Amino acid sequence: MFSIEHEFDSTVVTLVDEGKPNLQEDIVINLFEDCITVEQYDARQDRVQKITLSLSMAEDLAAALDLPEGVYKISRE
Repeated sequence: MFSIEHEFDSTVVTLVDEGKPNLQEDIVINLFEDCITVEQYDARQDRVQKITLSLSMAEDLAAALDLPEGVYKISRE
């Protein structure tokens, strides 16, 4: 399950794990004008872990989901 919300300066996508056992914490993705952040609560450290992707990194990730094993470079014109 997921939700999409539009905030003042970003779009927020929340992914909720609905699997059977070993459920993971929700993942919150904030899509800003210049970057994307991915956040997930870490119960072991009792804090939210956050990573930031540039827009080109996010494009590479999206492309990687449909490609076989290998090393690639996307031509950006």
